[in-house]
Amino acid sequence: MPKPSDLLQGTLDLLILKAISREALHGWGIAKRIQLFSDDVLSVQQGSLYPALHRLEQQGWITAEWKDTETGREAKFYALTREGRRQLERELQTWSRLSLAVEQVLSRA
Repeated sequence: MPKPSDLLQGTLDLLILKAISREALHGWGIAKRIQLFSDDVLSVQQGSLYPALHRLEQQGWITAEWKDTETGREAKFYALTREGRRQLERELQTWSRLSLAVEQVLSRA
């Protein structure tokens, strides 16, 4: 089972961007969505998630806003920017090419 440190470089950015593509989420929500949608195969730890969120925010791909959660606590919610949506599309295209190339190598070797 892969661990977060086993992910290909750049994959975490793609997973985060995809996780918030439908709605803004707080950090814990992003981590849970990735874990849920991967059927518990992927688990993103706080030590990887929050530096990545900060980096994505610095790049202008996401924005952050403090809001109340469903439990009444305040949390930082992350949402895609217009440039973030474009970056997500670029990353999805790159992932498709990479995964196809890996599949071709595995099926021919």
